[in-house]
Amino acid sequence: MWHLWDGTHFWISGTRSRIWCRQIGHDPRVSLCIEALAPVAGHIGVDGTAEVLEPPAFDIWPLSRRLAEKYVGRGDPANAAAVDAFVANMMTEPRILIRLTPEVWRAIDMRVYRGKRADREHQDSA
Repeated sequence: MWHLWDGTHFWISGTRSRIWCRQIGHDPRVSLCIEALAPVAGHIGVDGTAEVLEPPAFDIWPLSRRLAEKYVGRGDPANAAAVDAFVANMMTEPRILIRLTPEVWRAIDMRVYRGKRADREHQDSA
């Protein structure tokens, strides 16, 4: 799932027809898990409250474009045509934005994490 962190909120794009988007509309309590391999293998978990934002009450396109620039454009201006095409396609869908306000953070550095004690004990006995 594409996400964008602005220093205060996570922004996530979806469509009104997706089940997970409809569920957030019914219950705004959410968890977001982000895993990465580089530059350091790690995991971040965030619990928070999500708000569904959609046109015409909210202009979703500037942030949607930033998401496309991050993932389709990979931060390279040379990929602007691909970003433009992607955003044009997004505009044909019933798009929404989810604004997630974090309340609880968890982080794991996978270089040192060995799993839960019960998992380690089970693996050692096998």
